Amino acid sequence: MAAISGKIVQHVLVAQCCQQDRQLSTQFGKDCCTPYRHTLLPYLRGKLAWNGISTMQYRTFSKFNRGIVYCNAAPSATILPSVEKGAFLKLQNGSDIRGVAVDGVEGEPVNLTEPVTEAIAAAFAAWLLDRKKSDASRRLSVSIGHDSRISAQKLQDAVSRGLAGAGVDVIQYGLATTPAMFNSTLTESKNFLCPVDGSIMITASHLPYNRNGFKFFTNAGGLGKVDIKDILERAADIYKSFTDEGLRDTERRAANSVKRVDYMTVYTSDLVEAVRKAAGHIEKPLEGFHIVVDAGNGAGGFFAGKVLEPLGAVTSGSQFLEPDGLFPNHIPNPEDKEAMKAITRAVLDNKADLGIIFDTDVDRSAAVDSSGRELNRNRLIALMSAIVLEEHPGTTIVTDSVTSDGLTAFIENKLGGRHHRFKRGYKNVIDEAIRLNSVGEESHLAIETSGHGALKENHWLDDGAYLMVKLLNKLASAKASGVGAGSKVLTDLVDGLEEPGVAVELRLKIDQNHEDLKGGSFREYGEAVLQHLMNVIDSDPKLQKAPVNYEGVRVSGYGGWFLLRLSLHDPVLPLNIEAPSSEDAVKLGLNVLSAVKEFAALDTSALNKFVLQ
Repeated sequence: MAAISGKIVQHVLVAQCCQQDRQLSTQFGKDCCTPYRHTLLPYLRGKLAWNGISTMQYRTFSKFNRGIVYCNAAPSATILPSVEKGAFLKLQNGSDIRGVAVDGVEGEPVNLTEPVTEAIAAAFAAWLLDRKKSDASRRLSVSIGHDSRISAQKLQDAVSRGLAGAGVDVIQYGLATTPAMFNSTLTESKNFLCPVDGSIMITASHLPYNRNGFKFFTNAGGLGKVDIKDILERAADIYKSFTDEGLRDTERRAANSVKRVDYMTVYTSDLVEAVRKAAGHIEKPLEGFHIVVDAGNGAGGFFAGKVLEPLGAVTSGSQFLEPDGLFPNHIPNPEDKEAMKAITRAVLDNKADLGIIFDTDVDRSAAVDSSGRELNRNRLIALMSAIVLEEHPGTTIVTDSVTSDGLTAFIENKLGGRHHRFKRGYKNVIDEAIRLNSVGEESHLAIETSGHGALKENHWLDDGAYLMVKLLNKLASAKASGVGAGSKVLTDLVDGLEEPGVAVELRLKIDQNHEDLKGGSFREYGEAVLQHLMNVIDSDPKLQKAPVNYEGVRVSGYGGWFLLRLSLHDPVLPLNIEAPSSEDAVKLGLNVLSAVKEFAALDTSALNKFVLQ
């Protein structure tokens, strides 16, 4: 046996029975393997929870099986590698967990394995039990959903085992959205086993196919950075305690405690009802509208058939609605230029009134009007601000740090609201809006240029589908009142938004192996760069620092502005520049370059190229 540090555990060797399994599946709808087979959900209390299984297959299966079906292949020994606490902590991505779940990409070894996942799930259960302090008469329940990634099923099974092993009831939703998972902690429905005590969404947003991760919720909202660190520390300790007998026990527990519910039915019906209510309880308030959806092969394909069509809209021309975890058409990301080109083409080719695009797990979205004008980034924020300020005059709009000066003028001078520009990170923006309300400053909208948008009326959940419902509400109510039809009613709301002639984001990477770091961290080095830039700006009368700023160094000059900040997670200093012309943008870039050129570990090649254009 190879000298690998780790523990010996037993597992079911599925390879030897794959051919037999295929034959049995074809003949009887029967799988000879244990829940380690990733196409099979656990066999639950006499019912087979299997994606895509037909009623006929289930009936045939049930004649032959009344319990857990184990593989008849001989057990085989394998190694459960040692994973140090530091490796667990590296999986943290702000208020999420993200890692590599699929092998095959050079330089990206798998670190989100099934045993690691099982430990993380068990750690969440322990964290939840500590906070809920439930009495012994009631077991806690946790819902699990996933997006379309190819690793979703195996991670869902591993999460189920980890939760069940910790004594928690598990409810699987299958393909779902991040907003729906949070909603499941709020919904009151015995038929749908709601509300649950906690919820886990298996997703890595718009990242490549080989990545995956987790988002966690309670009825108080998404967990924060401190909670995620706590869970990962617990997971590291749990992982070390894994034994062969313990892992087998979690399989048995999962078989007895996992249920499956179609919760997306509840979630979509709530969205439909919200639009009908806004239009005066008309059954089909979107009748006559042609709206196309681009789901990017993520989890948002439901929106066309389950939301828009029941409301009366025509959805022909909608694209990439089928879940495909390889994302073959474009990155499911409303910030991505190719993705926005794809939905724009669909709108123009189909002569649609509106186009809607989602990211993979539907917590972000954007739109395109009938003329092909993109309603994302600053325009989407301006549009949502106009809608919210009609409903709540004078309210504060909280955004991330890279929003434009033109947006501030639009919100404050035209709409009569207040623009509170905060930090990057959707959780930062949402938490700041909640904080402002707690100290007496009314805020009803927290929104990022990325397309994350959360409203107070929707429990501060960043829900891309709900954001689009707010646009649909405007369309439906305008039509019902005879004000207008088509997307012009939306486009008119952002009339007067001043937009820059040039807007770029450049990424200045920090070489963590460079001797200039002198053994320090990239964060310390980045902070030194920012402090030096700030000192230089103070001595230049042509440049003015932003009077209120919460992140990095934001400076106005030459009719535009720039912001240099340190990335939340990576050894990178993103530089955003907006200006009326290329010439003015280059002047701003040259000022930054002059200030940071002495920092040898900082890769300024992208900035050099920009100023030499």
